[in-house]
Amino acid sequence: MAHSADVPQHRRNLLAILQAALAAVNGRHAVREHLRGNPLAGEIYAVAVGKAAGAMIAGAFDALGGRIARGLVITKTGHSEAHLFDALPVTCLEAAHPLPDERSLQAGAALLDFVRAVPPEGRLLFLISGGTSSLVESLPPGLGLGELHQANAWLLASGLDIGQINRVRKALSCIKAGRLAAHLGGRRALVLLISDVQGDEPSTIGSGMLSPDTSPHDLADLPLPEWLTAWTRLAPPAPGPDDPVFRNVETRIVASLDIARRAAAERARGLGYRVFPHEEFVAGDAVAAGTRLARETMSGPIGLHVWGGETTVRLPPDPGRGGRNQSLALAAAMEFAGQPDVLLAALGTDGTDGPTEEAGALVDGETVSRAQLAELDAGQCLARADAGTCLAASGDLIHTGPTGTNVMDLILGLKFGA
Repeated sequence: MAHSADVPQHRRNLLAILQAALAAVNGRHAVREHLRGNPLAGEIYAVAVGKAAGAMIAGAFDALGGRIARGLVITKTGHSEAHLFDALPVTCLEAAHPLPDERSLQAGAALLDFVRAVPPEGRLLFLISGGTSSLVESLPPGLGLGELHQANAWLLASGLDIGQINRVRKALSCIKAGRLAAHLGGRRALVLLISDVQGDEPSTIGSGMLSPDTSPHDLADLPLPEWLTAWTRLAPPAPGPDDPVFRNVETRIVASLDIARRAAAERARGLGYRVFPHEEFVAGDAVAAGTRLARETMSGPIGLHVWGGETTVRLPPDPGRGGRNQSLALAAAMEFAGQPDVLLAALGTDGTDGPTEEAGALVDGETVSRAQLAELDAGQCLARADAGTCLAASGDLIHTGPTGTNVMDLILGLKFGA
């Protein structure tokens, strides 16, 4: 029995489910609700850094109003959402992501100046989300943007895993790995985090500017060139877990991938779907993940599967358009080809997928044939890392704009027929 007539309604339902998940982890909502339930005393000085910085500081003003004396926002170009605080005492800076630029160093200097200017009795509120590591940086004497770019270029080509790369990046910084806490001068600070990392470890989110670093500080086990090893010795040592700089720092996570997944499941049940939540963190190659999840959806019972994670894409020398979620979705569409009763959506919760303005894609059994009408071959597009071109032709891209959050990726697989 064919169910193709039901596809448009189910597509609308999946988009509604994704929207419910994004709303649950929106920075404005998460910060506002947390601060209303846990009110702060005294005069507040707010710093928001990351892709969701604008939304998060707006939530702080919703909850605390005029008790915020001054605010500083540091965010990705195009993500400031400055209209949220036009008439408020907030300075907004934009910088580069995913690689730092000169504005990132200027933002680091502005951050340190802001902290030092807070009166001793003032209370700091830090609002941190994904992208922070690139958007704000402070380097030790002897290192500048050129050296930082040289170090990043070597690290990205080194074959080291992301955990090892981040250990080196932290060692080059005067604010990462808890070092920013040394500039607080004993002032009280509340740190509210939107987690964009597996496991929600505070020392990993935003490179842990205000958290004790749990990774090994000794880099002797890493095969670094002599020049890079020398540079890693220029920054002050990272403070340990028992260092008094953390005595007045309190850290809480207000939004995470788990919260988004639970909200998606709740909305889906409200729409009448049987829901199958998956605790698995989906990682590894995006194409392989898309193929596997599509097969699980097709072979499983009728209902909605909810996954979360963050995959990777292998880029050819001259990649095309798209990101990991578009590649995952197109790989799933190839498995779905000709099937009338299955859908899959893959979404970057920050509203961007790779170097594109799309958040991801929602595909069905006719995606591949719609692309063929535009003389595009899905397999060839995937091989060129050009999934976005194919999905634009099939009409399956999802565009949300900046979402005010960043909790990695959501994946929904729906089977609605026998």
